[in-house]
Amino acid sequence: MLTFSALVAGSFSLGSLAANEIDPTALTALRFLIASFVIGAAALATTGLPKSAARAPWRYVVLGGLFAIYFVLMFEGLKTAPPVSTAAVFTLTPVMSAGFGYLLLRQITTPRMALALVIGAIGAIWVIFRADLAAFLQFNVGRGEVIYFWGCVAHALYTPLVPKLNRGELPVVFTFGMLLAGFVILTVIGWPQIMATDWASLPMIVWVTVFYLAIFASAATFVLLQFAALNLPSAKVMAYTYLVPSWVILWEIGLGNGAPKLLVAVGVLMTCGALLLLLRQEA
Repeated sequence: MLTFSALVAGSFSLGSLAANEIDPTALTALRFLIASFVIGAAALATTGLPKSAARAPWRYVVLGGLFAIYFVLMFEGLKTAPPVSTAAVFTLTPVMSAGFGYLLLRQITTPRMALALVIGAIGAIWVIFRADLAAFLQFNVGRGEVIYFWGCVAHALYTPLVPKLNRGELPVVFTFGMLLAGFVILTVIGWPQIMATDWASLPMIVWVTVFYLAIFASAATFVLLQFAALNLPSAKVMAYTYLVPSWVILWEIGLGNGAPKLLVAVGVLMTCGALLLLLRQEA
């Protein structure tokens, strides 16, 4: 999950550079297609794709649909919301995952975990409102953050559904099914946008972003998330996302976009503190 958080962070910084250059549905469909080839090839070369994995294909449709919603809304939100702010919205998913984890799996959140989730959520809200108390009191949150929040709801539901719907399939096999289903869903729904995209004229940053997203922030992270979701409680899995805003800040500095103002960084530090609380409990 530490590796997961670092790889996911790159999708915010790179995604913000490409979000206004291509339709989010077309971008996500291509991303899922490339990731399907990568994961499918990896599965064939290692574990294979057993016929038993094709049981109840509706499971892949549900999971692929949820992640398709998440990614489309993520890039729609990145059209207007800054990367660090959207990354902060992402850190609200542990709270929602804890709720879905209880409803679906009856996973109990301990007092220490609850405290960590609250601290992390406060830190995330601090960053989302850009350390502006007046904006918080007026609930002056940006349109991009609101759009992305609903994507995060889909992501939070996805996490406990993985162990709920998994029937013994290995992570790489289960991920391939989900990716393929997501690609089919996006192609059917987004066919007009896909056909309207002038693929040959897209700027290089779009292709860099697409391949990074497909290979590192899709194929690799899906497998990592599947493995973690099968071995850790849902809230703890998503708690590692508290590191994402910190990684995004490093990505932004590395890309030459500078660091956020000091008061915003305080909220990021709070999310890191929330993770430390959870790690102490895990130990």
